[in-house]
Amino acid sequence: QASPAEVFTAVTEEVGRLLHLDFAQMFVYEGDKTVTVVGAWSLRGRNVPVGMRLSLEGDSVATRALRTQRPARIDDYGEAKCSTAEYVRSLGVRAAVGTPIVVEGRVWGLMTAGSVQPEPLPVGTELRIGAFTELVGTAIANAEARKELERVAVEQAALGRVATLVAEAAPPSKVFAAVADEVAGLFGVPRVGLFRYDTDESGTVIAASGDLSPYVGRTWNFSPADPSVVASLKRTGRPLRIDDYADVTMESIVRAKELAIGAAVGVPVIVEDRVWGAVTMGLAKGRPPLPADTVDRVTAFTDLVATAIANADARTEIGRLAEEQAALRRVATFVARGMEPGEVFAAVAEEIGRVLEIDNTSILRYESDATATVVAIWGDEHLLPVGSNWTLEGESVLARVFRTGRSARIDRYDHLSGTIADLARRLGRNSAVAAPIIIDGRLWGAALASAADRLPDAVEGRIANFADLVATAISNAQTRTELNASRARVVAAADEARRRLERDLHDGIQQRLVSLALKTRATESMTPEAAGELRGELSLLADGLVAALDELREFSRGIHPAVLSEAGLVPALKELARRSTVPIALDLNLDLRLAEPVEVAAYYVVSEALTNAAKHAQASAVELYMDYSDAALTLSIRDDGIGGADPSRGSGIIGLKDRVEALGGTIAVVSPSGDGTALHVRLPAQPSAALTSQSHALAGRDVRSGP
Repeated sequence: QASPAEVFTAVTEEVGRLLHLDFAQMFVYEGDKTVTVVGAWSLRGRNVPVGMRLSLEGDSVATRALRTQRPARIDDYGEAKCSTAEYVRSLGVRAAVGTPIVVEGRVWGLMTAGSVQPEPLPVGTELRIGAFTELVGTAIANAEARKELERVAVEQAALGRVATLVAEAAPPSKVFAAVADEVAGLFGVPRVGLFRYDTDESGTVIAASGDLSPYVGRTWNFSPADPSVVASLKRTGRPLRIDDYADVTMESIVRAKELAIGAAVGVPVIVEDRVWGAVTMGLAKGRPPLPADTVDRVTAFTDLVATAIANADARTEIGRLAEEQAALRRVATFVARGMEPGEVFAAVAEEIGRVLEIDNTSILRYESDATATVVAIWGDEHLLPVGSNWTLEGESVLARVFRTGRSARIDRYDHLSGTIADLARRLGRNSAVAAPIIIDGRLWGAALASAADRLPDAVEGRIANFADLVATAISNAQTRTELNASRARVVAAADEARRRLERDLHDGIQQRLVSLALKTRATESMTPEAAGELRGELSLLADGLVAALDELREFSRGIHPAVLSEAGLVPALKELARRSTVPIALDLNLDLRLAEPVEVAAYYVVSEALTNAAKHAQASAVELYMDYSDAALTLSIRDDGIGGADPSRGSGIIGLKDRVEALGGTIAVVSPSGDGTALHVRLPAQPSAALTSQSHALAGRDVRSGP
């Protein structure tokens, strides 16, 4: 494993001494038709200096051996005509032989031996020299192999360092800088630049080494036909090397000439089948060209750059999706909780703006007169104030969605007409995207986003996800409204049926029973004392009619208490308390009449609670609290019974819940085992002036006393 120079010197000397010759030299063939002396020996001390170059023109042992790639000899240099032959003759050499040195199948150089004697060199001298040339070839191959292994090791270490940064998810900027430095170090090129293409005619230097460092962050403009490396890579997407910039005479390569770049190599950075950027190397004028495999070696680094970019994009996309899904879940939670549409609109507008990083978003409702009304906005409220109405004439994304029912995008309002286009130009909103809000197959409105700069690609689909939630919220709200209205109609119809049945009983059957009871009493009084048995029967009949009348009144009161309709809620509740078998403490803070459905609902809530307390709770006392404030009636019924009531197992509480919620109210049951039961109800209510006047007129009357 000695150095090649040591091997060349040793072999040359051994050849001369072994063959008893006067001179021995070793040459290496160059690519410019010359040979260079790499080893020399002479018997008498006069020698060819190591490093000397000789021409391959004319006739010489070196020329013949290179041409035939076989051993060659010249027995008399006196006849040779060339500068090399003249130099050989000047050394006194009369005859010479040469044997090619072959390394990995190619002629690498030549081993020669010469004599000053007039006789030719012995036959077979070439073959004896050949044994040494094989050793030289092996030494050179080993040295080149070691050099290549060292190069590969250094290169793999550099790739490993960059790959580690990529695997550790280092910021792309750090990976870019590392690639520029590593490539510069590997190839010994101080001018290495990493470009990111911004458009088809411009790129930005995002990392650099050496003389290109001051250009980091600057834009590099080029024309479509530019022959420079940076422009060609963007245009073709294929590696390129320019070995002489002197042949390129376009204005666009002035920078290359200013930097004294005489040649360049560039490899594109391909990310997801598109030319994302490029790695370029500039060589100083006069420097030997880079190795033939430079492109392949640099490609390994551009692949890592592409991986780093793809990974960063993937991480960004995952993060974006996570944020977007979290925002969608938040909005979906609002929708599921039954929040008012207006609150959902505001939440959606804000979430779109925050998640998509858009500085202005809004929700608009389309009207029947071809206008759009703003129902929510996030960002600059001066752009489209909430409640403002805008005509859809002219060109705008809102107009396009209104016409097509599909998402729309406009990135320049320069030449568009219409009120919204004029506003966008005035406020500097150059880009806008809108997604339709579809409810039951009908276009209800649109979600709108606008910005001064161009909005990201594919933002329409992302906004559409939020628009779908808006549609769901509106649809749910409409369904809830319709359901509540339907429940209210059902309850009202049932109450009206109860009222009608109670009135029919009061005005019909009760009146007839009263009349029959009176007639029976009258007949009894007219019957002679002698007919005692008949008088007794009439008395029993009269008592039976009175008892039947009382039962009918009690039944009628259960269907719909007349006292509630005639005197109001407070007297009706007091009547319930008087009839209750469980003592009741009353705290009733209400001195006016409320809408009849509210009074009826409150009455039946109390009635059901008292019934449960008496039948199931084993209660010994009940507290009833009622208050009216802030346009709402509040009821609280507590007992000291055994508790443990389960509303889901009782049809009575379920019926009360339907009745209360049909009026937009709330009902809650708290019943811990062994600690009594509490029922809390809140009903939105407005005073009824007509009913209040009527109850005042009836004040003092006993509305429970029959006809």
